[in-house]
Amino acid sequence: MQVEASALPEVLLITPKVFNDPRGFFMETYHEERYRNAGVAARFVQDNHSASVLGTLRGLHAQLKRPQAKLVRCIRGSIWDVAVDARRGSPRFGKWAAAELSERNARQLYIPEGFLHGFAVLSENAEVEYKCSDGYVPDDQLTVRWDDPEIGVPWPLREPLLSDKDRDAPFLSAVLERLPAY
Repeated sequence: MQVEASALPEVLLITPKVFNDPRGFFMETYHEERYRNAGVAARFVQDNHSASVLGTLRGLHAQLKRPQAKLVRCIRGSIWDVAVDARRGSPRFGKWAAAELSERNARQLYIPEGFLHGFAVLSENAEVEYKCSDGYVPDDQLTVRWDDPEIGVPWPLREPLLSDKDRDAPFLSAVLERLPAY
């Protein structure tokens, strides 16, 4: 596999080796020892799978007391995946990194604990699978507004389909005191 640092060095872009033949393809999407040696130190305990339609934007989300590292991949369609450093005191606080993940490029984005995560669907439909280093705890969820001008993510959607939670989320500056110190 190929591993590259993103605009945020802790966020890694991983391209697994894909073996194609006339029957289709095979690829290893996770191997604990190999990923650990490549800089993915998280131990994953939960897998999630979502399906979304064109124009959907999910995010920006994190958990506070039980933070989750995530290993994200798009298994159908195409998404623009984003990570935002939400570690109060980090020299990169509020900065973002993004990558297009698709079924064609087979890339994965590793997002460590302390980062917000979100994605926008670029294709007619998209299915996303991601591993999490801790279980989902609804009461521990933090949502930050996707279009926060202080973060400045240039989302590829003008009028995204949003959940009520994402549409009504506060800006990062409004939740600053709730964030763990780095």
